[in-house]
Amino acid sequence: MNVQAIPQLDSASATASVALESAGATPVMAQYFEAKARQPDALVFFRMGDFYELFFDDAIKAAGALGIAQTFRGNHNGQPIPMAGVPAHAAEAYLAKLIRAGFKVAVCEQMEDPAEARKRGSKSIVRRDVVRIVTPGTLTEDGLLDARGANRLAAIAVRGGQAAVASVELSTGEVECFTVARDGLGSALAALQPSETLCADRLFADEIVNAALKAAGGVIQPMASALAEPSASEARVKRLYGVDTLDGFGALTGAEISALGLIAAHLEVTQAGRLPALSAPRRAAEADVMAIDPATRASLEIERTLSGGRDGSLLAAIDRTITAPGARLLSARLARPLLDPAAIDARLDAVSWFVERRPLREELRGALKGAGDMARALSRLALGRGGPRDLGCLRDGLKTGEAIAAMALRQPEPLDPPPAEIEAALLALTPSTQPGLSTFLAMLEEGLGPELPAQARDGGFVASGAKPELDHVRQLRDDSRRVIIALETRLAAESGVPLKIRHNAVLGYFVETTAGKADPLFQPPLNATFIHRQTLANQVRFTTVELADLDARIAQAGERALAIEMAAFEAWREEARAVAQPLQAAAQALARLDVAAGLAEWAEDCAAVRPHVDRSTRFCAEGARHPVVEAAVKRAGDPFTPNDCILDAGGEAGPRLAIVTGPNMAGKSTFLRQNALMAILAQAGCFVPARALTLGVVDRLFSRVGAGDDLARGRSTFMAEMVETAAILTQATPRSFVILDEIGRGTATWDGLAIAWATAEALHDTNRCRGLFATHYHELAKLEERLAHVANLSLRAKEWNGDLVFLHECGPGPADRSYGVQVAKLAGVPAPVVARAREVLERLERDAESPARLDDLPLFAMAAPATPAFAPSSGLDKAVEALDLDGMSPREAMEALYRLKGMLPGR
Repeated sequence: MNVQAIPQLDSASATASVALESAGATPVMAQYFEAKARQPDALVFFRMGDFYELFFDDAIKAAGALGIAQTFRGNHNGQPIPMAGVPAHAAEAYLAKLIRAGFKVAVCEQMEDPAEARKRGSKSIVRRDVVRIVTPGTLTEDGLLDARGANRLAAIAVRGGQAAVASVELSTGEVECFTVARDGLGSALAALQPSETLCADRLFADEIVNAALKAAGGVIQPMASALAEPSASEARVKRLYGVDTLDGFGALTGAEISALGLIAAHLEVTQAGRLPALSAPRRAAEADVMAIDPATRASLEIERTLSGGRDGSLLAAIDRTITAPGARLLSARLARPLLDPAAIDARLDAVSWFVERRPLREELRGALKGAGDMARALSRLALGRGGPRDLGCLRDGLKTGEAIAAMALRQPEPLDPPPAEIEAALLALTPSTQPGLSTFLAMLEEGLGPELPAQARDGGFVASGAKPELDHVRQLRDDSRRVIIALETRLAAESGVPLKIRHNAVLGYFVETTAGKADPLFQPPLNATFIHRQTLANQVRFTTVELADLDARIAQAGERALAIEMAAFEAWREEARAVAQPLQAAAQALARLDVAAGLAEWAEDCAAVRPHVDRSTRFCAEGARHPVVEAAVKRAGDPFTPNDCILDAGGEAGPRLAIVTGPNMAGKSTFLRQNALMAILAQAGCFVPARALTLGVVDRLFSRVGAGDDLARGRSTFMAEMVETAAILTQATPRSFVILDEIGRGTATWDGLAIAWATAEALHDTNRCRGLFATHYHELAKLEERLAHVANLSLRAKEWNGDLVFLHECGPGPADRSYGVQVAKLAGVPAPVVARAREVLERLERDAESPARLDDLPLFAMAAPATPAFAPSSGLDKAVEALDLDGMSPREAMEALYRLKGMLPGR
């Protein structure tokens, strides 16, 4: 997402659209002015019947962003009022467009039925109030969210030189916070990928913070610095969680409390006082996860490709999850690989358990199809935006959990307990261990019907037999036609007059007969039963006491049935809030099982193996394969060539730094990336596509591959490359893993070679980290002789009948040449250009002992004729060399020219 701040109204616009004098305004417009004054920087969706209307500047902006008609309605202060509107039933789609465009939207709802307003007087208007403010980080509706992607609201704070990041996934209730060094903010935010980031306005003057915010993407929301003060922040966080002390959340630092306080302040405003169901803040440390800066994350295409899509990324290649929560959890694990080998092994144990139990895995994955997204359903219910379908999602998810727990109990090895992660998940799903959930599930199973509407106000979601009073009023409502027909038959028989009972919105139910047949009904004794209501040209209408009573009861039955259902819904919603914590635990358990089973499925499909992760500094990959590229070539019906890679920062098991050479298109970049991805997969707790992998944990991963320019920040491609290289050289540690591709190619040849040489030396001598350095500067191959722990690797290619064949095999030693001209031929460069390139290359290679003169280089030399006009003799050469050009007079120069001409062959 492009970095953008939420559009703010300038002072002139605010004066025009907010501080408008309401004197003379209609009561409805006065309501609008009040709502707008409370949210001057938001577009106000003002509910009027079946539409949300926008007025004044809001209407103009929304019409432009949404492509809808902008009209005028009425006048204010002598000027027509701009207006635009969207249907209430389609509001989500329009909200999504506005949020993507960077706006925030204040939703001003009707708080009562128009009938209630009329009870206060004929001129009373419906009460309205702002019920929420929609921003990118506070979305909860399925229609506004990516089901398989997280939608995080983040906040950063800096106190006493210590930075902290807090984040909340409002749609699931997950909260976390952690402290970081200021220069680690970029990596921390890049891992979270927030949709919206809150930051105290005073921090925008901090260059490090500003750069981290811009690199993270999403919408940046400035907040008043006073909101980040620790004491005020602590009070807001206590209100958010409904606690008297924060001691139960651990020893939160001042910076962490400030970051959480910014989130609490934002939620108080945007949710209009409704408290979401949030989990306790999960605290993490900067040392808990692998640091991956934004440039590395982008170049390795971990979660998104460089074009921004999911297809073609590492995540898309390995994702076999069934549920949306499982997909989000897998994405989070890839974004933040672990550093603790024990925690990594716990995840790998869970995957191994499912790899070894294919029948159980298949049965579990089939059951997960009915699980739904419990976490997001619970969040909507807690915020008052959920409906019966969300209750149904909780019911179905809990039933799925019960079924999965029962599957595990049926396993043939009862004395061999499952791994800790699997066991904890099954425990959270076992009804006997969660009595609150068991009672809640029984209530929903008994009370919810089979067909559930999206909104509670639509009714019909309470099961028959659940509430006797509801069944009675439903029978009256639903059987009204049968009751009316029976009354109609009886009245016709008793009166002897042909009549019908009809209904309209004005009279309700009435008895109708033709004018010619109506006279007996006016005469005794029938006039005591039939009360005249209306006479038309051809019909006469009557009512009876019995019909009027029945009419009232039928009308009230529908209202009463809906009232009973709404009361039941509210009771169930409150019960869901009461068991929110075990519900969230059950939802997380299903997601963990889905991820473990999905990774086992992928491992079996792709012949991936369990890596060995320890605290050494080794990297030993045997037969490693790039998971994304392998999938692509297999779809094309081609094989993928695996390769080994051995590195050791200590220089014992292998070199510390490998210089990788080879032709373009031979696979150098793929080789570099696949080894970096091995580290991410292993430390995320996934199997790896290789015959074997031994990995010493990587604390920081750096990739300088395929940089482009950064026009927005005034950086050329070479400058962007140097900035990324500088970050690597200043931050890489002996536990880091670095891949560099073509350092120095964006400048003059000798400058580039010098930079590449110095960078390789620094990585080896100063950073002392594991690294792969791909280059076309073959001079770097000499580093193997000069430095203790450097080795050469090369990607092989062979010429066959004038064509170049790429073997994609990586072996020891440097490449003999780059084959650039052959690659140009394969790319379709015109034949004359290729021929000229070969000629220039041969001249340069002949003169390889010393640098080519400027006029000998291709850009400055004229192309030689296909057939030389003459072959200069040695006598002519000597005569030219003997000329003293500076000491010759014009006449002497002319004579020398004629003399030289006479020396030409054939003269």
